[in-house]
Amino acid sequence: MTPQPSPQAGAAVKAADRAHVFHSWSAQELIDPLAVAGAEGSYFWDYEGKRYLDFSSGLVYTNIGYQHPKVVAAIQEQAARMTTFAPAFAVEARSEAARLIAERTPGDLDKIFFTNGGADAVEHALRMARLHTGRPKVLSAYRSYHGGTQQAVNVTGDPRRWASDSGTAGVVHFWAPFLYRSRFYAETEEQECARALEHLETTIAFEGPGTVAAIVLETVPGTAGIMMPPAGYLAGVREICDKYGIVFVLDEVMAGFGRTGTWFAADLYDVVPDLMTFAKGVNSGYVPLGGVAISGEIAATFAERPYPGGLTYSGHPLACAAAVATINVMAEEGVVEHAARLGAEVVEPALRELAERHPSVGEVRGTGMFWALELVRNRETREPLVPYNATGQAATPMSAFAASAKAHGLWPFVNMNRTHVVPPCNVSEAELKEGLAALDTALSVADEYTQ
Repeated sequence: MTPQPSPQAGAAVKAADRAHVFHSWSAQELIDPLAVAGAEGSYFWDYEGKRYLDFSSGLVYTNIGYQHPKVVAAIQEQAARMTTFAPAFAVEARSEAARLIAERTPGDLDKIFFTNGGADAVEHALRMARLHTGRPKVLSAYRSYHGGTQQAVNVTGDPRRWASDSGTAGVVHFWAPFLYRSRFYAETEEQECARALEHLETTIAFEGPGTVAAIVLETVPGTAGIMMPPAGYLAGVREICDKYGIVFVLDEVMAGFGRTGTWFAADLYDVVPDLMTFAKGVNSGYVPLGGVAISGEIAATFAERPYPGGLTYSGHPLACAAAVATINVMAEEGVVEHAARLGAEVVEPALRELAERHPSVGEVRGTGMFWALELVRNRETREPLVPYNATGQAATPMSAFAASAKAHGLWPFVNMNRTHVVPPCNVSEAELKEGLAALDTALSVADEYTQ
C-alpha cells in the first residue's frame, strides 16, 4: 500500500489522543506520540506519508508483520460466524488454538490456559505454582521484565517495578548470568554459568527451600537486553528446581513463536519447564491473547480441585482464530526457519561488522530475529552510553541515536543503553539490509558521545 499524505486527518487524531488517551509508562505532558495512518508487512507510516521500517515489531509482537491477509481473513470469518462466547464452553477456534500451541510446546506442556496477554499469563502461572506447592515465595531475576500487573511487575527486575514494590509480594530477586556485565567476576561463559547457579542455590538455601514456590525466568530476557543464557544454565536451574520441589516457570511472552528462530526459545536449550507463559507472537498481536502452557503434573493438581482463577475473555474466539491462522501461516511459509536463517546469515554478520566500525557498540548478542547492541561510552571500561534508568539530559545520547534512526526511516526499539534489532520474523533480506544501513547511520550519532 502506498501511503497517502493527510496532515489534517493526522492532526485530528493527534488532538484527540492528547485530549483523552492516557499512555502507559509515560509522563503524560512530556510525550509526543506519532499519529500512525497505516501499516503493512514490515512497515508503517504517518499522516505526512513518511514510511518507517519497524525494527521494533510493535512491542516485539508482530512476528508475521502487519496486516497479513490470511490472518485478517480468519478474524473476519470468525467475526461473521461467532464474535464471542463465554470461556466455560468448548468453542472450535479456542480448541484448535490450544491444540496447535500444545503441539509446539516442549515436553508435556499440553494443557493451555488462555489469558488476555502476557502479564496476566505470568499472574496465573505464579498463582498455579503457589497453589500446587503450598508455598508463598517466588524467585525472579534482576534484568528482567514480566508485565505491568501487580504480581507480574513485582517479579520484574528493572526500574518499572520500583513504584509498585511494597515489599509484600513474596518476591525475591537474584542475579542471572550476563558475562558482559558479570556480577560474579567471571571471565568465561563457563565460570559465569557455574557461579550464577551457585548464587541461585545459595539464595534458595538462605530463603528456605520449603518456602519457595517457583523460579520464574525469561528464557531469553527481552527488554532487559537479550542476554542469551550460557550453555547449561537453564538445565542447571531445572535441576535445582527438581532438587527442592520448586516449580520452574519460563516466560516466553517475547521470545516465543519464532522470535529466536525456533518455536520457543526453550527449544534452543533442550529444557522443559513446568509452566510456560506466552502472548505477543502467538497471533502477531492482531487481537489480545496470552496464556499458560501447563505440565501434566500441575494440571493434575486441579483435576478434582477447582482452579480459583479465570477471565471473562479467556480464549476469546476472535483472538483464538487469529492464533490458529498465525500458527498455520508460520508453518506454511516457513517463518521460523526463515528467521533462523536470516539471523545467522544476514543479521549477525552485519551487526558484528557494525561493531567493528562503531566505538559506541560494546557487544552484539542474540539469535534469530532477536538481537541487541549494547551501547557504551568506552569499550575498555564498558561504561554505558547513558546511566542506568537515565532520563532528561542524562538520556541525550540515546535520544539522539533514536532520532537519527527515525529520520532515516527506521523505527528503533531502545531501552536504557541498548538498541534492539527485532523486525518481523518474516522480514525480507532486502528490508533487513535497508534497516541495517539506517542503523549504521544512527550509530555514527552514538559514536559522537564515546570517549
